[in-house]
Amino acid sequence: IPAEESEDEAAAGEERPDPRLSEQDTAGGSQEGSRDRGKEGAVTQDRDGHREGQEAEQQDRLLATSNKPRKKKKKRKTKKNSAGETVEDNDLEDIESLLERIEDPRLAPQSQGGITTDSRPLLYVEHRNLNPENELKRYFGARAVLGDQRPRQRQRQYVRSMWLTAPKNTWPRYSKTGITMQLLDTRRGVQHFTFEHHREYQQVQFKFLDAVESMDPNNIVLLLQMNPYHVDSLLQLSDVCRMQEDQEMARDLIERALYSLECAFHPVFSLTSGTCRLDYRRPENRAFFLALFKHLMFLEKRGCPRTALEFCKLILSLDPEDDPLCVLLLIDFLSLRAREYTFLTRLFQEWESHRNLSQLPNFAFSVPLAYFFLSQQEERPELERGQARERAARLIQLALIMFPSVLMPLLDHCSVQPDARVASHPFFGLNAQISQSPALNQLTSLYVGRTHALWKDPAVMAWLEPHVHEVLHMVEAQDVLVQEAEHKRKIRYQSAPRNIYRHIILSEMKEATAALPLEVTSQPVMGFDPLPPLDSIVSYTRPERTSHPSNESTLSLFFRSLLPNFNLQGDVRHDGDDEAGAAQDLNQGVNRLMAAMRDMLANIQFQEPPRDDNPEGDGDWD
Repeated sequence: IPAEESEDEAAAGEERPDPRLSEQDTAGGSQEGSRDRGKEGAVTQDRDGHREGQEAEQQDRLLATSNKPRKKKKKRKTKKNSAGETVEDNDLEDIESLLERIEDPRLAPQSQGGITTDSRPLLYVEHRNLNPENELKRYFGARAVLGDQRPRQRQRQYVRSMWLTAPKNTWPRYSKTGITMQLLDTRRGVQHFTFEHHREYQQVQFKFLDAVESMDPNNIVLLLQMNPYHVDSLLQLSDVCRMQEDQEMARDLIERALYSLECAFHPVFSLTSGTCRLDYRRPENRAFFLALFKHLMFLEKRGCPRTALEFCKLILSLDPEDDPLCVLLLIDFLSLRAREYTFLTRLFQEWESHRNLSQLPNFAFSVPLAYFFLSQQEERPELERGQARERAARLIQLALIMFPSVLMPLLDHCSVQPDARVASHPFFGLNAQISQSPALNQLTSLYVGRTHALWKDPAVMAWLEPHVHEVLHMVEAQDVLVQEAEHKRKIRYQSAPRNIYRHIILSEMKEATAALPLEVTSQPVMGFDPLPPLDSIVSYTRPERTSHPSNESTLSLFFRSLLPNFNLQGDVRHDGDDEAGAAQDLNQGVNRLMAAMRDMLANIQFQEPPRDDNPEGDGDWD
């Protein structure tokens, strides 16, 4: 029965689009039939025409009462029905296949190496990759990540939607903190911005500096209770919590600092374009760099390398020329961990000509490792895999020639025992580590301590071994490349720039921190501003203190310890040459001293000893 009804509806649907034409055809056919045929045929034809005319009028009434969108809907249905249901099934299959291709993680490297990804800017940032929950959903599924959060979100109060972090219900209510962002100028399509502190925020900043000098974290906590979104206080307290092994609280404070800074963004400021710049020399901008870097480190430890890579690209896009936090020493490690090999090789190809990335040990070793991983991807064409294999072999040999001191510590961290020839050869021996400069030792120690886990794969070690022996053949043959690399090591790497020291301090790698020079380790390093630039652009300064205890006498310091409000000097006169004025100041100081002593003696109260009702007593002690 349903099949018969569907066939009837299909037949009716085929006649519905042109009811007026059918009416005219039936009318014309009845007239021609009445002329040519006999009377009996004319009578029967007239009756049939009359019935069909009534049906046509009913259809016209139905079409008149229906609106225009319904007509379009009927036409669409007729097209589908006339073509058959197989067309609908094919469309659905095409849509499902497209969705499967989009969601298939195996096709991601191919799409990234295609035209769509290469046409984007190198430091293009995607909003969806800034959310660590999206990465965790890909690993564990939405149900495992969200859990019971979906029904709770309906009851949550309204908060602003942010890109850098998600506001939490446990945070204090946000109000304007006194931070704004201004557009300074636009040059060659690049927009230069800066954060600004209003007068109220400057007063809080001065109180924060006083709390830091007191060396008591409780003062910072009290300041945050009054100003819960003061950025520098959040950064400094986050370091204190991290030292106390409270990682969750430390990460929460960094996210709150990012939320406070994002609320102050300029309407034109874009995180994704890669054309917005911030000058690290301005103290107001440093908090944003540091908050992003510390948030990045928490994400990497949390197991979200793809999100951490996106934040690393964001930091690099804010100042790609100076790179104040030297994230170029970190971006290769995050690319390898996130398996973004195409991005790393593209960064090396585009920036090698003007940035000399091959002179950094991390790029010299990570780029051939990325090419090796690309050559192992079976879904790639054999031609691309062969090219990647050749580039990996050539670049790893150049890296071993340029930085021979990396091999032995790397094998030691990977718990791999080298063969007798490699272990006894002086080119890779202990002499290579001792003869290198301290600056180069910092770079190699930082790379080995950070990325040694990526080299533990047996397939990687099997690929590395023949290239090490090939380099030893070149050394024994006294190849020109070996001599040139030795000459470059002696001339370059004399001293590391300040941004590398800053990066090592923020990274907290034990191997690299131990190699820092005394000039860096001897000075105090604050978490809210480690190693500030020497050419800082200061917009406001901290006011000097009115009191000068160093110029006061010992008696004045003694009374100040008893009475903090006491001031022997009073209002200092600038005309010190006037003897009358000096005598008057002395008299006022003495009178003030006597008044302070009278107040002190008046406030002293002696407590009488308690009387004993039984003077004789029994001689026992209570």
